[in-house]
Amino acid sequence: MSRFTGQVAIITGGGAGIGFAAAQKLGGEGAKVALFDMSEANLAKAKASLEASGITATTCAVNVTSPEDVAAAVASVATAWGGIDVLVQCAGVTGVTGINTPEVDPANFDFVFAVNVKGIFLLCKYVLPHMTKKNYGRIVNIASVAGKEGNAGMLAYSSSKAAVIGLTKVIGKEYAESGIVCNCIAPAVIRTEMVAAIPPEQVKYMTDKIPMKRTGGLDEAAALVAFAASKECSFTTAFCFDLTGGRSTY
Repeated sequence: MSRFTGQVAIITGGGAGIGFAAAQKLGGEGAKVALFDMSEANLAKAKASLEASGITATTCAVNVTSPEDVAAAVASVATAWGGIDVLVQCAGVTGVTGINTPEVDPANFDFVFAVNVKGIFLLCKYVLPHMTKKNYGRIVNIASVAGKEGNAGMLAYSSSKAAVIGLTKVIGKEYAESGIVCNCIAPAVIRTEMVAAIPPEQVKYMTDKIPMKRTGGLDEAAALVAFAASKECSFTTAFCFDLTGGRSTY
C-alpha cells in the first residue's frame, strides 16, 4: 500500500519505540517523515535505519515542552517540505511509578504533565495552522489505558494521559468540519524502552489486567497509528482507539 505518498508526517518521540515503529510504517507507505526527539543519538540511528529502507527522513532535536523549540521545528519542516499532513505524537514519560499519591513529588508531577500534556498541546498549536491551509490533516496522539482506567502507583502518568484524551476530544470537535481529524490511541502495555524502565512489579500489575495475557507489539501499534493517520480515517474524530488486548473496550 502507498496510503501516504506525497504526504509529510511529523512524529514526536520518533527516535525509538512506538514513534520509530510509526515512522517505519508511514514512511514505508510513502510519507516523508520528520522525527522529533530529545535524544540526538536515537535520532541519528533512526534516520540511518529509515534511509537504508529508502524512506525520506529528517530529524530535529526538540524539547516538546518549549514553545520556541516546537514552533521553530514545525516551521522548518513545513518550509522545507511544503506543509504538514500528519502529526503523530508519541513523545512521553512515565515519571516515578510504584508509589502512592502522598509520595508523589510535585516537581515530578509537573514534569510528567509538561511532557505528556503541554508537549502535545504545543505541537497541535503550531501544526494546526499548516493543516488548516490545506483543509486536511490527521493528528494521532498516543494516550494510554491508564488515562481511561487509572493505574495504581502511577498518579502523574495516569492523570496526564486522561488529559491527553480530553485534549484530543476538544480538538477533534473544534475541527470536525475542516477536513482535519484528531484521534488518540490508548495502548495497554507495549514492549518499549519506556516500559522496560518501569519496575517489573508495576508491569506485571498492568499485564495481568489484559485478557489476552500478553503485551502488545510495536507492529500492532504502528498498524493502528497508520489507519488513524490515513485518509481512510475520515468519519472518526475526537475518538480514543483501544489497543489493550481486551482490557478496555469503551
